[in-house]
Amino acid sequence: MPKHPDLFAEAPLQGFDLTRPVRLPPTKPKPLGVEEHRKAHRARLRTRFSEGGAAAVPDYELLEMILYRALPRGDTKPLAKDLLKRFGDLNHVLAAPEARLKDVSGVGDRVVFELKLIEAVGHRMARARVMKKHILSSWDALLDYCQTAMAHRDLEQFRVLYLDRKNVLIADEEQQTGTVDHVPVYPREVVKRALELNASALILIHNHPSGDPTPSEADIEMTFKIRDAAEVLGLTLHDHLIVGKARELSFRSEGYL
Repeated sequence: MPKHPDLFAEAPLQGFDLTRPVRLPPTKPKPLGVEEHRKAHRARLRTRFSEGGAAAVPDYELLEMILYRALPRGDTKPLAKDLLKRFGDLNHVLAAPEARLKDVSGVGDRVVFELKLIEAVGHRMARARVMKKHILSSWDALLDYCQTAMAHRDLEQFRVLYLDRKNVLIADEEQQTGTVDHVPVYPREVVKRALELNASALILIHNHPSGDPTPSEADIEMTFKIRDAAEVLGLTLHDHLIVGKARELSFRSEGYL
């Protein structure tokens, strides 16, 4: 009996071309859950910052990343925006007093710790550029330090920089912290401390939380008292700097000294 190999072959179904590959409809990606979305957002921010530096991210996203360690599972974007809305800019957020920070919903001890840690690092970096340096030839670095350390404080603070015979900065000390528009200063204590440090010269610095560095009559009178007391003991008062929000005023440059 002759063989017919195709006798029992399956006939192609009408309307189907079995020679062409079958294409399945594309599957829709599964929507990300809250946790996956948060991780993806943070990864994008980190990549953008790593590749472009601080200039690649606005202040609120920089603040978001600062808050990651304090709130590892939370959405830090709303809190970052609330903090900037309350205090105005990143510098004011970092410099804000603990009590005022905690007035913002979502801010607890961990958030305060992270913010104050970053603030302290910024101060140390600025301070390192002037410590043990010839201060009169590092004046721009000194002004940067004053802005970093004092321009955004809510209360007046009075500091004294003590210099040796070569005008090298040997000590930077906070003498007093006062109110929003006054800080008590005691000339006797200022010059006494200079003698303890074996300093030869000093620079006075204080801030005006109002933002206007124009000296008051009290500022001028206090400066003259310290200058007179210093001269009696052979000390030189190089300058008194008043730090405002955007600029500093030098008593020496303005002709007061």
